[in-house]
Amino acid sequence: MLYSQNIQLRMPVLEDGMPVYQLVQRCPPLDTNSSYCNVLQCGHFANTSVAAELDGELMGFVSGYIIAERPDTLFIWQVAVDDRTRGLGLASQMLSHILNRPCCSTVRYLETTITEDNQPSWRLFERLAKQLETLIQPSPWLDKQIHFKGQHESESLVRIGPFNCAQTRGIS
Repeated sequence: MLYSQNIQLRMPVLEDGMPVYQLVQRCPPLDTNSSYCNVLQCGHFANTSVAAELDGELMGFVSGYIIAERPDTLFIWQVAVDDRTRGLGLASQMLSHILNRPCCSTVRYLETTITEDNQPSWRLFERLAKQLETLIQPSPWLDKQIHFKGQHESESLVRIGPFNCAQTRGIS
């Protein structure tokens, strides 16, 4: 049995790009981005992303970035957890790891998008809002027909906050 304390959380590096791409492929219903996109996430957004590694193998990845026009808002792009490490609270630990970094010291809101049927993501972010003792506000954002021409389900914009840095310590 695997234990989350054996998993190392760290800032990603460029070499993590292909392993991230492969991890996301193993994690339906996540959208597979291009491998180039994942390399850029590991390089350009390393400060606001996290890699979870066990014995040299990537087991989890969260990609995010601070929205340029709203520096108090961290947008979480994708959360991927390998099947072998699900149920350990790894996704929550990775989110906490990012929120506790110095680059997020002025973050007061977290945003993400979730399709209606992605219940694991809904539970993850509802739990995060509860732990932060703050609001979770979903609203329609990306429409299946208008934005995706019927090729992707609609996505709700989920906004969590406001919260402060002290609230992020100890969440998992």
